[in-house]
Amino acid sequence: MTFAVIVQARMGSSRLPGKVLEPIGAKTALARCLERCRDIPGVDAIVVAIPHSSANDPIETEALRLGCHVSRGPEDDVLARYAIAARSVHADVVMRVTSDCPLIDPDLCGDVRDLLDSQNAEYACNNMPARFPHGLDCDVFSAERLYDAEWLATSPYEREHVTPWLRTREEFRTACLRGPGQGLERMRWTLDHPDDLKFFQELFDVMGEKAARANWSDIAAVCLRRPDLVAINAAHVDEARLAAGLAADVETPPARFAA
Repeated sequence: MTFAVIVQARMGSSRLPGKVLEPIGAKTALARCLERCRDIPGVDAIVVAIPHSSANDPIETEALRLGCHVSRGPEDDVLARYAIAARSVHADVVMRVTSDCPLIDPDLCGDVRDLLDSQNAEYACNNMPARFPHGLDCDVFSAERLYDAEWLATSPYEREHVTPWLRTREEFRTACLRGPGQGLERMRWTLDHPDDLKFFQELFDVMGEKAARANWSDIAAVCLRRPDLVAINAAHVDEARLAAGLAADVETPPARFAA
């Protein structure tokens, strides 16, 4: 059974163009993300799923340099891009990670992968509700269900964000790994604004290369000791993400979800 981590990436970004190739310490943001993905337990293939356009060639070059597979698909239909990527490596199980998460935690991802199996679920994640720092999100599902979504999902939102169709099927069992909350969910470890890049660069200045392999709880401990780091990009905390997470926490039918 092939377990593939598929990392979506593109050069286009209205707030921070080319963000995944920006430097964080001695390496690019993309390299930070992919090197952590390589340590996810049981992973067989890492695929960087990028748009067709030649503007994304620099991402392909970097991904290949790092020993990853590269697959190309539509720019805006990211769901189709994922399905193409999954087929390219004959995936049986797919984990979705976004390239703007240079601190993605391998062990946490492994826990979500294990949850899918232990709960006999169709879909598992760690962000319903959002209780981990923003930038640790991952989703895992069977390739078969991904292909169902590719065929049946119709709204632009479902096509762009990949997993909404999967996570809202009443007929599917869905499992969520619950995070600690207690304010940690307001920490922003995702790369979308210049302030986010400054946060990562400052974090690596503080921790050095230890940050490259540190687990999420160790990084959170540094941030709690250094509130000045958290303040760098606090203005960009995604309140909609937190509100959606609260709604999921209150409204999710217990029969469908497992902690």
